[in-house]
Amino acid sequence: MIERVAIIGIGLIGGSLALAWKERLPSLHVTGFDTPDVLRQAVERAVIDHEASSLADAVHRADAVFLAVPLNALEPVLEAIAPHLRPHTLVTDVGSVKQPVINAAARLLPRSVCFIGGHPMTGSEQSGLEGADSFLFENAVYVLCPNGQEDSDAYRALTYLVESTGARVLSMDSKQHDRVVACVSHLPQILATNLMNVAADRSQANPITLQLAAGGFRDMTRIASSPFEMWSAVLEANCKDVGTALDELIHALEFTRKQLHDGGDLRELRPIFERARVVRNSIPRDFKGFLRPLSDVFVYAKDQPGVLAHITGTLFKQGISIKDIELLKIREGTGGAFRISVEDDKTADAAVAALKSQGCRAHRLP
Repeated sequence: MIERVAIIGIGLIGGSLALAWKERLPSLHVTGFDTPDVLRQAVERAVIDHEASSLADAVHRADAVFLAVPLNALEPVLEAIAPHLRPHTLVTDVGSVKQPVINAAARLLPRSVCFIGGHPMTGSEQSGLEGADSFLFENAVYVLCPNGQEDSDAYRALTYLVESTGARVLSMDSKQHDRVVACVSHLPQILATNLMNVAADRSQANPITLQLAAGGFRDMTRIASSPFEMWSAVLEANCKDVGTALDELIHALEFTRKQLHDGGDLRELRPIFERARVVRNSIPRDFKGFLRPLSDVFVYAKDQPGVLAHITGTLFKQGISIKDIELLKIREGTGGAFRISVEDDKTADAAVAALKSQGCRAHRLP
C-alpha cells in the first residue's frame, strides 16, 4: 500500500499531481524536492506535506517516487537517488520518451526497486508551479509502460495513484509509445516551429503577413512557443523515431509539391484531402484522447456574458457530468458553437432535452 509519495520536481506536472492527491487522497503523505524558492511556494500553497532538504531526504522513506524533471536531468537524478531507495520502492517518471529512460533505470537503480515508465498526455499554456492545477489530469490519457510488470502489485498501486488524479490509464509497450508520440507529439512541434519561421521570414518582406494569420494558422502554430531547452532533450532521446516520422511527412509533402508543378495533376490531391478529413473528423467523435468513446452534444451560443455558465449550470442541475468541452468556432458579436462530451448516448439525449428546455439550440449528430 502506498502511504508516502516523493515528487522530484514540483513544477506543472509534479505540482498538479500533488494538488490532485491533496483533494482526492488526503491521507497520502507527499514529500517534494526542488529549488528552495519552489519548495517555499509549494509549502505556502499547501501543495506538499514536507519539503525535502536533499534527494536522499526526499526518497529514503517513500513508498513511491515520481520523477517530474526534464528528460536530460533524469539520469543524474536516478543515479543520485539509487543508494537511498528502500527495497520494493516504486519509481516512475513523467517524460515524453520512454525507452531511453527505462534503459537508464535498469542500469542505475537497484534490482530490488520497481521502475515503471509513465507519460501523462496533458499539459498547459503555463509552466512551473504557478500553472499547477488539481484538474490537469481530469479525463486525460496517462500512459504507463510496465514492460512485463502488468500483473505486479507495483503496477496496480501505480494505476491506483494515477487514476485517483482523474486520468485514464493506457498500458503500452515503451517502444510502441515512442513511435506513436514521435508522430502525434514530437513531429507536430517540428512542423509548428518551421511553419512559424516561414511566416516570420515572409513577414520581413511583407509585414501584413502575420496580421492576416487567422484561426487555422494560430491553431497549427500554438506550440511553436515551446522552449528549445525542453525540446532538445526530447528530440535527442527519440531522434530515430522522430526522423522516421519526419521522412514520411517529407515524402507526403514532396508528392503534394509535384502535383502543384507544371505537369502535375491537382486531382491527385483529392483522395489525400478526403482521407485526412474523414480521419480528422473521427477523432473528436470517437476518441477525444480518451480510452473509450464519449457522446457529443453541440450547442450554439450567443456572444454575451454568462452564456457558458448558463449552459453548464443547466447540465449541472440535471446531474449531468461534462467529460470534455471544446469551443469549435466563434464570431465576435455573433456567437459560436461548443462541443460538449458526456458519458454515453442516453446522457447526451438528456443533455439536449435539458438545454432545449432552457432556450438553447442543441443537437446531436445522427
